[in-house]
Amino acid sequence: MMMRQIVMYLIAAITCMVFVSANPAFGAESSDLAKLVSQYHDNHMTVNDLAFYLATHNFDATPKDGYVQVTINGITCKVTPNSETGYAELMFN
Repeated sequence: MMMRQIVMYLIAAITCMVFVSANPAFGAESSDLAKLVSQYHDNHMTVNDLAFYLATHNFDATPKDGYVQVTINGITCKVTPNSETGYAELMFN
């Protein structure tokens, strides 16, 4: 009986770990994104550079034609590089 309970707890723990690791943007929020892109300024950042930068910070970022599409909790926003106030400008759809 004790072994059965241990096995059930292990299966539950492994299932939770799989769900958490399957979502790369777990915990990423729009305020985190706004803070991240407004911290520094780089006139030479390209769309691909920005997408890579956001992806390394656990955002679901896809480079498009002239902007990066970021999806957070089902909400899609458009991030355009080389803004006057930081790395990029945010526009929520």
